[in-house]
Amino acid sequence: MTFHKYLGDSKIFEYDKHYKECRQQNKPFIKARTNPSHGNYYVQIDLITCNYEFTKKEQEEIIKLFKIEMKSIKSSSNIQNFSIDKELVWFDGVSPEQINDFCNCLYDLTQEYPG
Repeated sequence: MTFHKYLGDSKIFEYDKHYKECRQQNKPFIKARTNPSHGNYYVQIDLITCNYEFTKKEQEEIIKLFKIEMKSIKSSSNIQNFSIDKELVWFDGVSPEQINDFCNCLYDLTQEYPG
C-alpha cells in the first residue's frame, strides 16, 4: 500500500487511520476538507506525528505559499485565514484547482529539511 502525502474530503475513520499511519512512519499528517461556507479547502498539517518542527524560515516560506494562493483566488490578503507555529498549521481558502499542488508542497517541505 502506498503512503498518501495528504488525505482530502474523507470520513473521520479514514483520517484516523491515516493519522496512525503517519505516526508509525514518522510522517506529517496533512488533511484537507471542503469548507461549505465558500467551497474552497480548509487544510491542516500536524507535525505531532513525526520528529519534525518548522523553523522560522520554513514558516515564512509556507506563509508566502499561502499568500500566493490567496492572490490566485483573488482573496483579500488582509484576511488572516491561517495559523502557523512549529507543529500545527492550518489554512482556510485553498482552491479546489490548487489543493493537490498545495498539499504536496507542504509535505515536500517537511521532507526537504529533515529535523
